[in-house]
Amino acid sequence: MPPRENAVDAPEATDSGRVPSGFNLVPPPGWDTIPLQAGTKDAIQRIVRTSVSQLPAGFPKDDIPTARMQLIKELKQAVRKARDSNGLTLYLPVERVHGMLIPASFIASEPLPSPTGNTKHESVLVDLARDAETASARELDGTAAVRTLRKLSADPERGVEAPSWRVQYTVPIPHSAPAKWLTFSFSTLVVPNMDTEFTETLVELFDAVMTTFRWSHT
Repeated sequence: MPPRENAVDAPEATDSGRVPSGFNLVPPPGWDTIPLQAGTKDAIQRIVRTSVSQLPAGFPKDDIPTARMQLIKELKQAVRKARDSNGLTLYLPVERVHGMLIPASFIASEPLPSPTGNTKHESVLVDLARDAETASARELDGTAAVRTLRKLSADPERGVEAPSWRVQYTVPIPHSAPAKWLTFSFSTLVVPNMDTEFTETLVELFDAVMTTFRWSHT
């Protein structure tokens, strides 16, 4: 899939340079995107059509409407959760692997204020790294960023039936004043029939996607 530009409503530029108007990412093959501010309904319908067309041979025709409605329900739930997390764009797999959809997704956030309350970019990155279980310094299109990894336990009381891995990249929007940040949060469930090696492969896939990140200027 070609890069998809995501517009960001960033604050005014400082004297030191222009604020990017958005960013581009190249999703993995077999993944699609759902914009969360406009065009959401059309994207859901497109993904449902793709998923239904990929149902295995022999799938009962009488069960297709039920499968379609269940997928629409699941996508709408994912959209609500992404919006509750200040999401700008939701990325998720739409092609089946060995008959199943990969239990993973990632969300690009809207421009957010400092995630730690600090104002200096360097201090924010240090604070985020300090608070995370696993953190490393990264660079996204020439901008210093931080990558964090957390393993989250299941929480049935909150509707989380399985443990998950969560990887997040946090990057400041260059020259924004006041400073604004973007986050890219990847999550994959750890299900009983999925080995750890496959989960790690999905994390590596997300890291590879983040190497395609580019700021855009209009």
